[in-house]
Parts: sequence; structure tokens; C-alpha cells
Amino acid sequence: MEGYQLPILKKLTVLSALGSVLWIVAVAPASAADRRVEIINKTGGNIEEFYASNSGTDSWEEDILGADVLEPGQSIIIDIDDGTGACKFDFRAVFDDGSDLVKSRINVCETASYTYTE
Repeated sequence: MEGYQLPILKKLTVLSALGSVLWIVAVAPASAADRRVEIINKTGGNIEEFYASNSGTDSWEEDILGADVLEPGQSIIIDIDDGTGACKFDFRAVFDDGSDLVKSRINVCETASYTYTE
């Protein structure tokens, strides 16, 4: 009788491990949403600064463009992922004339591009 219990336990252990792996594979893609968004400048001015902050925060993160400038007609793809798993972000573009445009609660998990226009 004991000869049969060992293989059954091994089978249960293997099946349990496989079940766990399959569950992880099935769940992982749903929680690992693509947060890359193409920011497109279709205005008449340069975007000198660009910020994307989790909508749950009260402050802007660092300027994503850094020393770069997004000229009219140009675009850039940005991975907007702050590590929290959040999908809703606020965008702020600061232009060369000092003006800025803010758009709130953009779902970066569903939005592939965002265009600034005049």
C-alpha cells in the first residue's frame, strides 16, 4: 500500500505546482498593463517640459523630457509607469512661451497616444 502513496503524493505535488504556474501566467498579463504612451506635439510651440503624475498624488513628478524639447510635429514614446500599478495619470506640458496645459485622469493602460493641439 505504501508503494502507491508515494507516487500519488508526487503527482499531487506536481499538479499543484503546475496549477500555481498556470494561475500566475494567466493573471500576470492582466496586471502588467502596457503604459507606453506616444506624446504628440501638434501645436505651434515647443514643449519644453512634460510631466506625468499618478492622479492619486498632489504633486508633479520630475520633468520627463529633461534637457530635450518636443518641437511642433514631433512625438516621443514614454513609458508612464511609476511602479504602483496605477493607470490614471495627469499630464502637464509646459510650452516655450511659459504657458502650460494640464489634462487629468488619462488612462495610460488604455491610451496609446495623446496629442497636444492648439
